Amino acid sequence: MDATERVSPAGSVPVDAAPAGAGRRGGWVLGLTLACHPGPALAVTALACVLALGSGLGGPRSALVTAAVLTGQLSVGWCNDAYDARRDARAGRPGKPAADGTVGAGAVWAAAAVALAVCVPLSLGCGVLAGTVHLAAVAAAWLYNMRLKATALSWLPYVAGFGALPAAVALSAPGGPAPRWWTVAAGALLGFAAHLADTLPDIAEDRAAGIRGLPHRLGDRGTRLLLPLPLLGATAALSFGPPGPVDAGGAAALALAGAAALAGPALGRRWRKAALAGAVAVAAVDLALLLVRGVAAG
Repeated sequence: MDATERVSPAGSVPVDAAPAGAGRRGGWVLGLTLACHPGPALAVTALACVLALGSGLGGPRSALVTAAVLTGQLSVGWCNDAYDARRDARAGRPGKPAADGTVGAGAVWAAAAVALAVCVPLSLGCGVLAGTVHLAAVAAAWLYNMRLKATALSWLPYVAGFGALPAAVALSAPGGPAPRWWTVAAGALLGFAAHLADTLPDIAEDRAAGIRGLPHRLGDRGTRLLLPLPLLGATAALSFGPPGPVDAGGAAALALAGAAALAGPALGRRWRKAALAGAVAVAAVDLALLLVRGVAAG
């Protein structure tokens, strides 16, 4: 699912300098590309690919999982921009192609529908249970875009989506082995943290636009104080969850994650994206633990 709702700023693409039709076509393609939130879409897709390969699914099966996740992410990103087009246009938000006229909202909706239609058979091709888990996560992300973003339950789709990712990868293996509970718990906690970290730099701007998700209700200070807890919780789940004592790798991961989790919010007033960078650093540590310990039981 979409781990974040921000995209890199990019204004309208001039079309006058190109030959008739070519500039418009180029602007339309670029607009559609930016409207899918390419950064988050590629990041989540890459994570799924690494998890699939690291879990020993093999090339063809890993490619299928990766394609399913990519189409799901594309559908979520396009849905987000299309649904918010009018509000973004009123607010004059940059980097929103469906709002600034680079590409029509109708075309973005159509792209979202096509991506979702392709996602369904790809997901079910990974196995009925694996596909159902992934499609439920995609549905939760759509629900976030269209309803939950501005409510106190804004965190729920992130928890569902990130928790579903290791579960879907595990269930995609031959025989559909059950996912290890601590991998699902860690994913869910990282999803909660991702929502807080991604929203933190723009709380004031979002409030002005009428968005009242959980971080906006907590405020800047409350969100900064809460953010380290799910980050540390995710690493703790991966370190203490497996049977037996915590090994040296788990202890090192806890130390690194703790430093990154605390440093991000602390540096947030000097660098707007520090909290998000800290969350990404913790996610990288946790990904290494996941790859070492696997996502499936057995």
